[in-house]
Amino acid sequence: MDILRIILLILHFVGLAMLFGGFLVQQKAIAGHTGTVLPIMWRGALTQIVTGVLLVATIQMGDLFDLNNVKIAVKLVIAIVITVLVFVYRKKDPAPSWALWTVGGLTFANIVIAVAWR
Repeated sequence: MDILRIILLILHFVGLAMLFGGFLVQQKAIAGHTGTVLPIMWRGALTQIVTGVLLVATIQMGDLFDLNNVKIAVKLVIAIVITVLVFVYRKKDPAPSWALWTVGGLTFANIVIAVAWR
């Protein structure tokens, strides 16, 4: 069960890199109001949701360690908001800058929550 958790965690990080990297590479375009939701961001958001849910399920089923369910719920709500924003604006060219900044900010907030909230 621990090997599955490690694989899911690695894939979760890959999803994070896809989502946040897609935001970071177009900072200049976003500032110029010509940014778009890249296809990699959509895939990254989906990867984050799926691997996050599977990670929690694996940890709960394997009784590997105790989870902070409030923290997990907050992270899930943020991930759902990110995914909805990415889905809604993925076909709009250009996407509203506020939506892209929100996606980037919420993604960063999820990173901070994952690391700092004990």
